Amino acid sequence: MDLTSGNLFWPHRYPDAADHPPLDQDIRCDLAIIGGGITGALLADQLTQRGLDVVLLDRRRIGQGSTSASTGLLMYDLDTPLHQLIELVGLDHAQRAYRLCFQALADIEQLVDGLGESCDLKQRPLLYLASRQADLPDLQREYAARRAAGFQVELLTRDDILATYRFDRPGALWGPRALDIDPYRFTQLLLKRAAAHGLRVFSQTDVIKYSSDSSGVTIHTSPGVNSYPPERSQPEMSLGPTVRAWRVAFATGYETPEFLKDKVCKLHSTWAVATQPLSDVPGWKDRCLMWEAARPYFYLRSTPDGRALIGGEDERFKNATLRDALTDRKVAKILRTFQSLFPTVETRAEYAWAGTFAETKDGMPYIGQHPKWPNAFFALGYGGNGITFSVLAARILADLATGKRNDDAEVFRFGR
Repeated sequence: MDLTSGNLFWPHRYPDAADHPPLDQDIRCDLAIIGGGITGALLADQLTQRGLDVVLLDRRRIGQGSTSASTGLLMYDLDTPLHQLIELVGLDHAQRAYRLCFQALADIEQLVDGLGESCDLKQRPLLYLASRQADLPDLQREYAARRAAGFQVELLTRDDILATYRFDRPGALWGPRALDIDPYRFTQLLLKRAAAHGLRVFSQTDVIKYSSDSSGVTIHTSPGVNSYPPERSQPEMSLGPTVRAWRVAFATGYETPEFLKDKVCKLHSTWAVATQPLSDVPGWKDRCLMWEAARPYFYLRSTPDGRALIGGEDERFKNATLRDALTDRKVAKILRTFQSLFPTVETRAEYAWAGTFAETKDGMPYIGQHPKWPNAFFALGYGGNGITFSVLAARILADLATGKRNDDAEVFRFGR
């Protein structure tokens, strides 16, 4: 699948990323990871630190899928508000999901501390905006649900917003705890650390066949880079080197529905813009992260060099050609939304791109084992909170792979 298009911001900031060879011989390992984005990197880091012999495969160069298009907003908020999630999955699982995402923020800070570089990680306040007057009752319910769950959150009125941020919205939730990060750099450094613990990484290696038996899995790759993603049975074809492993973990993100077949998500197209560096944006207090109640929603963060990084305008994904034909119009609308908030600021798009993402019925990821795929784990961090979900997936799957019980797997299981 063509996951991204356009002028991507993060690879431009880090052009000297490590290159990795394709697989050129049969190998063995304890666990093979398919997918070399942020999810695969987090999982590889966890597993190698627990002493497993791990191999990671990706059909692209590392980090060049959805990770390269991520805007790197790290929030504990799910796309499904807590008060609605309680109705969908029950109080215990809903609160647990939100609390786990909140804890994941601290986990990310700890991970970055151990990497020797900051990955441009910065703590920011978070502003969740009501888009219209009709959003206020749900905003008030969300405030009550989060306070009941123990989260520090404030309910802002229109007057509060005008006084602090200078733009007009009917209400908002404010919280002190969110992060922004360079997700591409984070991925590269996690894999570098995992490699120091024995991880073997192979890029431009296309997995075309997967088989499983009582003793483990066999992963067949193609002699070159061909179709993706893997399937368990295909017509006779030329096969390349194999990986023999005890287990396999799929960190294949938004391409997973092509072979999993279960309708676990809906694919969407999204667009993002990085403006020129902005020295001053009156009303953008603390360069807080913002997102809104409207669907589709816009979202906003700052970059280390002072750019506004803005995204949104989502639509159901049909194909990459139709997505890309909309890019100019979507970028113009994203910039207009920013200027409606900050009308005194002149902006232009120095980077603009399109990407693909997925959402589930309840806004939560799918993590764990699937009954139709023996000896396999899945880490599917679907939603706007994908990186935070990936942190959860890495810890849960590392526990499962090493025989340790993890009760949180029940919250994110298939078939829930």
